[in-house]
Amino acid sequence: MRDFAVVFPGQGSQKTGMLAALAGAHEAVEKTFSEASEVIGLDLWDIVQHNGEGTLDQTRITQPALLTAGIAIWRLWRQQGGAQPALLAGHSLGEYAALVAAEVLEFGAAVDVVHKRGLFMQEAVPQGAGGMAAIIGLDSDALERVCAEAEAAGEGAVSAANYNSPGQTVIAGDAAAVNRAMQMCLEAGARRALPVKMSVPSHCELMESARRKLEAELIALDFRPAGIPIVQNVNGRASSDPNEIRENLTAQICRPVRWIDCIEHMDEAGITRILECGPGKVLHGLIKRISPRITTWNCDEPDSLSRAVTDTA
Repeated sequence: MRDFAVVFPGQGSQKTGMLAALAGAHEAVEKTFSEASEVIGLDLWDIVQHNGEGTLDQTRITQPALLTAGIAIWRLWRQQGGAQPALLAGHSLGEYAALVAAEVLEFGAAVDVVHKRGLFMQEAVPQGAGGMAAIIGLDSDALERVCAEAEAAGEGAVSAANYNSPGQTVIAGDAAAVNRAMQMCLEAGARRALPVKMSVPSHCELMESARRKLEAELIALDFRPAGIPIVQNVNGRASSDPNEIRENLTAQICRPVRWIDCIEHMDEAGITRILECGPGKVLHGLIKRISPRITTWNCDEPDSLSRAVTDTA
């Protein structure tokens, strides 16, 4: 369907017990988690349902868990006769789920590489040394100026990490520089500056060592032409070329997620309906603020899945 797209959420959408109701109605959910568990040697379904000692929030676990959740729902979507999208996209980690859905990557290979990606990211910055914060109510130009000024103060690196929606941008970097930038953003007119609970400062220059390690892993993988074009985070443009997709995916870990550009590109391409394929409704809210005319659905429970299949038919 030329006016229909599917998007996959990234870190921050995870929650203890996610997809439990959907798994109760469809055995394919736990089957998908079993496949992923065999790849990384951990019982992902048990972790997702019980989250002992906060394990689910460790990025090396969060990443394969959310990828698996997205693909479990995607498989159900197709099994239930859900519409074939004209475009796919994913927010940060969600881009890997989009690549599996587009048959660029095999599911098992994607689970393995995002598990390693999480490990590389955790190794890149010691726990507590980095930080992220959501800045509300400050335009991107002003925010970028503030980050440059905060960085010039000499307390480390800080930059925009996620351009999520108009007036909502996440910054990332060294903890002291992020704290300084938060205060400066409030002084520059931001309505709010809120710390983001993340175990690593994603999408900034502190991830350079992780980028180098990830690049070696991605080069070794077989990337196939996308069966459905992917709108990629680094430039907000659609691609089906496997080499371009690989290059952009490698760069993504150190560069900001341009989610506004991704959704605006979809809007310009004629997309009027978008399904959020993953737990929660984070992307639903962002899409509404970027392009209000686009109708959105989520499908992480049996009723919402059935409704979305019917409404998009």
